[in-house]
Order: sequence, then structure tokens, then C-alpha cells
Amino acid sequence: MPKRYKPGEKAPASGQYEEVGPRGGKTGHEVTSVEGKPLPPTSKPGQQYKLVDRTKHKK
Repeated sequence: MPKRYKPGEKAPASGQYEEVGPRGGKTGHEVTSVEGKPLPPTSKPGQQYKLVDRTKHKK
């Protein structure tokens, strides 16, 4: 099971984060967040985020 992050927590990595319900169900909402910046509030209380698509960087 992927790790979940609460609103206001610092994003561990840049990328797309999906809102998930209290029991892990999909909500259809995604946000883009930058590593080290706090995750925004969710659309409903009790929801959290999971990282679904990490940003890819060229080396």
C-alpha cells in the first residue's frame, strides 16, 4: 500500500498527488506539488494524498 500524506505535510517528492478517501478510495482529484512544499487542503475532511506520478528529471 502506498504511503499516504496529510494536507499541510511537506511533499516528499515533486509530482502528481491523488486525493484518497479515508478507506483508500479514489476521489478523482489530483494536485501537483513541489518537493518540500506543504500539500494543499483536501476537498473534504478526512481525505489524504498519495503520490501517483513522480516528476521525471533529465540528467
